[in-house]
Amino acid sequence: MTDKKQRLVLSVLDFLSQSIKDGTVKSDDTEGLEVAIQCIGEAFGVDPTDDAQRQRLSISPANLTTIFDVYLKTRDKLGSGAGSSSAGGSAAATSASTTTPLPPASTAKQPSASDKASAEKHKQAGNSQMSSKSYTAAIASYTSAIALDPTNPVYYSNRAAAHSSLDDHYSAIEDAQKALSVDPKFTKAYSRMGHAYYCLEDYDEAVGAFEKGLELDPGNANLKAGLENSRAKQAKNLDVETIPPVRSPGGGLGGGMPDLSSLMGMMGGLGGAGGGAAGGAGGGMPDIAAMMQNPQMMAMAQQMMASGGMDAMMQNPAIQNMVNRAQSGGGMPSMAELMSDPSIRDLAAQFGGGGAGGPPAPGAGSI
Repeated sequence: MTDKKQRLVLSVLDFLSQSIKDGTVKSDDTEGLEVAIQCIGEAFGVDPTDDAQRQRLSISPANLTTIFDVYLKTRDKLGSGAGSSSAGGSAAATSASTTTPLPPASTAKQPSASDKASAEKHKQAGNSQMSSKSYTAAIASYTSAIALDPTNPVYYSNRAAAHSSLDDHYSAIEDAQKALSVDPKFTKAYSRMGHAYYCLEDYDEAVGAFEKGLELDPGNANLKAGLENSRAKQAKNLDVETIPPVRSPGGGLGGGMPDLSSLMGMMGGLGGAGGGAAGGAGGGMPDIAAMMQNPQMMAMAQQMMASGGMDAMMQNPAIQNMVNRAQSGGGMPSMAELMSDPSIRDLAAQFGGGGAGGPPAPGAGSI
C-alpha cells in the first residue's frame, strides 16, 4: 500500500481519536469508536502508536480538519458563478455516465514498470508449468500476474487455457471474456472461448466465437480450423434432429441390422411349413427357434450381426424370395432345393464356418 493512502488513514484515525478526547463523541459511543479505530488501523496496516510509522506518515502541523477547512475556503472564494458552472459540468458528466459505457474496471489500475516486470516472470512460470502439465500451478501463476498487471489480456487468455486443460471450460469462457474486456481486439481470446464452447458441445456459441475472431483476423489458421470443426458438428446435430430414422422392411433401421428377435419369431413359426416337422423331418427347413438355443449357433449369429453379415444375408435375393414365399403361403423350400442355389450354399458355408477360418482371435489385427 502506498504511503499516500496510509497518510490519509492515519489522519482519519487521529481525527477520530481527537473526537473522543475533546468530547465530540458521547461517552456511550466511545467504546464502539475505539474498536473502529483498531479495525481500520489493522485493515490498512497503520498503527498510531508506532512512533517510527507516525514520523513517516504524519502530515503535522496540518491535520484532517485544517485541510478540509482550506478546501471549503478555496471553494467559497471561487464564487457562485464558478460553482454553478462546476455543478453544471458535474451534472453533464453524471448524465453522460448513464449513457456511455464505463471503461473496464481492469483499466483503473495502471501498473508500474516494476509490477509489469514481476507479472511477466509469473507468466513465464505459468507457461513452464503448462508445458509440464501442472495446470493448477499454472493457474496460480497467471493469477499472480493478473494481480500485478490486470491490463494485460494475455494473462487472462493463458489462464483460460489452463482452465480448459482441467476441463473447467466455464472458467475458461469467463477468463476469455475478461481478456476481451481489457482488449476487444485480442483475437486469441475468441479462440480460447470457441474452444471452451466446443468442448461443452455448445457448437452454436463456438461458431459465433470463431466467427468474431475471424472478423478481426481473417487469416488466422487456428480460428479457421475451429470454425470448420464447429460447423461440422453443428450440421451433424442438425441432421440428427431433423431427419427421422428410416426402417427397412425387416424391422431394423435403414442400412442397419434387421431385428433378429422378430426374424427368429417369424422363421420359428414357419419351421414346419415346407413339408417337414418341427425337427426338420421330411427334408424341410430345420426349426430355427430350436437352432438358436444352441450356444455355438447364437455366438455365430451375434458375430454376424456385429460384422454386418446378417444385413448382407437379408439383402440376398434367394433369402428374400424364401421369406416372400413363406409369407405368401407357399411353404418353406426343402433343404435340397435351397442347397441347389450356389449363393445359398456359399452363405451356409460362411454361416456354419465350413471348417475355414472362423472369427478372428481377440485383438487380432492390432499392433
